[in-house]
Amino acid sequence: MPITSTASTQWTGGLGSGSGTTTLGTGSTFDLTWRARAEEGGASTPEEFLAAAHASCYAMALSHTLGEAGHEPETLATSAKVSFVPGTGITTSVLTVQGSVPGLTQEQFAEYAEQAKAGCPVSQALAGVEIRLESAELSA
Repeated sequence: MPITSTASTQWTGGLGSGSGTTTLGTGSTFDLTWRARAEEGGASTPEEFLAAAHASCYAMALSHTLGEAGHEPETLATSAKVSFVPGTGITTSVLTVQGSVPGLTQEQFAEYAEQAKAGCPVSQALAGVEIRLESAELSA
């Protein structure tokens, strides 16, 4: 049975001069403006929400991939940078991860990190966007 997540946005005015508020199903709210999206700064953006979704989904996917292989992670710190080009759209999502996983070499960790990138449901939903794993570092 699927789990459904929700969000809604109320927008007022035109694209350049308007603004909006997005409310997540959990009740958190975020201000939006075109200026923040096209010129960086001042409010949240749809790409910021995608980056949050990608980073959190990727952490879960990597934890699952490692666990299935018998390597339970102690910690994973993931991030995603989603790029938007006005007139073009969303162009990339760049992932990074640092993890503490006993018994793995750096090379093994990097292999599992690549596997998780492909298996992450948000990566799959972003199939039309270039997705790169910029770094996968195993910490001591």
